[in-house]
Order: sequence, then C-alpha cells, then structure tokens
Amino acid sequence: MIDALVIGAGPAGLMAAEALVAAGRSVVVCEAKPSPARKFLMAGKSGLNLTKEEPFKAFVGRYDADWLRPMLEAFGPKEVTDWARGLGQEVFTGSTGRVFPEAMKASPLLRAWLGRLAASGVHLRIRWRWLGFENGGLAFDTPGGRQVLNPAVTILALGGASWARLGSDAAWVPRLAEKSVAIATFKPANVGFRVDWSAHMTRYFGQPVKGAALIAGHQEERGEFVISINGLEGGGLYAVSRAVREGAELRLDLLPDRSEEELAAQLSTGPGKVSVTNWFRKALRLDPVRIALLQEWGRPLPRGNALARLVKALPVPHQGPRPIDEAISVAGGIRRDALTGGLELKALPGVFACGEMLDWEAPTGGYLLTACLATGQWAGRAASADIRERTA
Repeated sequence: MIDALVIGAGPAGLMAAEALVAAGRSVVVCEAKPSPARKFLMAGKSGLNLTKEEPFKAFVGRYDADWLRPMLEAFGPKEVTDWARGLGQEVFTGSTGRVFPEAMKASPLLRAWLGRLAASGVHLRIRWRWLGFENGGLAFDTPGGRQVLNPAVTILALGGASWARLGSDAAWVPRLAEKSVAIATFKPANVGFRVDWSAHMTRYFGQPVKGAALIAGHQEERGEFVISINGLEGGGLYAVSRAVREGAELRLDLLPDRSEEELAAQLSTGPGKVSVTNWFRKALRLDPVRIALLQEWGRPLPRGNALARLVKALPVPHQGPRPIDEAISVAGGIRRDALTGGLELKALPGVFACGEMLDWEAPTGGYLLTACLATGQWAGRAASADIRERTA
C-alpha cells in the first residue's frame, strides 16, 4: 500500500508528484518508456517555450475550456517562471512574450527537476506499462513481471493521442471507457494541413512564409509557417488550425499591412513587357515564396481590383489536417462532466487525471506546457486532500 501512484512521467505527472510529495505523501511514478518526459524533451530541441508573458485575461482566453481558469490562476505564467528559476534555470522573455530557459533546451531543466523529486523521496519506476484495473488495484507489465499496486490515490497523466512513439498512444481510452468515463473523441490540434502541390513548388519545400496573415473564418493571425513536401505547417498555421479543422475556409493575406485599394492602384497598369513574377516583385515587393503561392493558387490570375482582392484573400486549397500522430497536441479527452472540481474521475473515486488526457485545446506558444503543469499541480493537491479526508 502506498499513498499515491502517478502513472505517466511527463510534465503533468511529474508536477502532480511534486505537489503530492510536498504535502508529505509517499509517491511512486510509473513510466512505460525507458526514460521520462520524452515528448517534453522533443519539444525542447528547438527551444523550450515554457509559457507566455501577457495579461492574464489574454492568456486564459487562448484556451477553449473556461474550467481551466482556476488552475491557471493557481499556476500560471508567473508561477511557471518562478518554478523554472527554482530549479536553477534562468529564463528570458522574447519579443513576442514567449518565455524560454536561457539554456533553451529542456534537458538541463528536466535533470534538475528529476534530481529534486528523487531527493524529496519520489520513486520513479521506468518500463512499467499500465495494463488496466485488476481486483481493486492497478496492474503493470514490468521488467520483473506482472505487478499490481494498491495506492490510496492514483493520478493518471498518460498524455493524449499524438506522438505515440514518445508515449502518448491513448491506449488508456478503452480502459477508462469500460469504467463509464465519458471521453470526447481525439482530434488533431496544432497540426499541419495536406496540400497537393504542383511540380513547380518543389523548389520551395522547407522555406518559410513570412509577412503574411492567415485568415480562417473570423480569425486572423500573423505568424510564420513553412511549405513542406506534405503541405503547410508551423506556428502561424497552428494558431488557426482549430477553426480550419472545424470547417472554416483558409485564406492568406499576402500583404496584411496594405489595403486592397492601395494594391488595386499599384496593379492597375498591368505587367506591361515584364514577366508577371517581376511585376509582382517590383509593384508589390512580394518575395519569391509569396509570389509562388499566388501563382500556385490564383491562376488564371485576374486583373485590376479582382487581383488586389486575391492578394488580400488568397484561397488555400488543402486536403485536411495531417494525421493525428503528427499533431503537436490534441483536442478531446476526458470530458469536463466526467470530472469533479479537483479532477477526480466521478466514475472512479480516488482516481484523478491531468494534462493532455483532459478535454481542452490551446495553441502553441507556452500555453500547452503551462496547462499541463497547472492541471498536474491541481490534481496532485486534490489527491493529497483526498488522502487527508480518508484518514481523518
């Protein structure tokens, strides 16, 4: 018998363990992979974006789930920053408000965190794969054979359904569904979209598109994205991916700082004796990548005012989102109405859940990691309180 079992050693699970051990609980963390926090480490390879420094109203407004608000109030951008500094990792804020550790990578922060957890008494067991519930306990496939644990409380932090090779394989879904836990179907979030390119676009694969705005329904976002062999991907696109996934038409404003009237005046004379490419370059100061997109999706090119409208709202024909396993994150998961205010599963008293297992969605830019940490801490504190009530 142990006080608390945490299944999953990603950011949400480790934060839950930290909250539990801080409350004086004995904690075991079980991780199926040979090492913890693999998706966290992967996210940090190109620069670990911890959180976003902005007014809280704007910050919390980037989430699609209002019920996360108290958790983000308890552990929001300031708390994430203080937590990283408490692990000896100084941070800095970029020009867009994104907060990064000075080392940029995730590995120094993770090493410091695991060291602190071990020193606090948290026991990490790797290659322990959860098999499901068994005779009132939780069964695991382990290097030493099948094991069954009987904790006072359990926190599930098993991730979503993207990047299965890093551990988020959603194998837990049928195990909870058979226990009558309501689960919303997973959908890809922060994901690229498939495009069937013509041959002339090959030269632009891997190149970023800068200076454009993406329009999806009533949403407009500025941000860089990339042309890939499979279609379009990158942070600017991810910001509108939810709206596009739900059916909004995707368009590009190739010159968001210039009005349609201004462009119409500049395009009124036509190309004359120069090539269309040179005309766009000289008249509009478009770079080769945006000119290529205009020609890819705008032909046959109209003239005059119609061409100006096309530059300001170029339709993006796509074949839907890339597969869910390629998505940065997911929408869907354990529904809000299946949880108590402390993130305990109503159908399974004593079992809590956190992180990407829960049904919420947010863009990249520090929002994902902050919510994983916040829900992990919230679940850990609630589980500790549950133990206290049981033993009072």
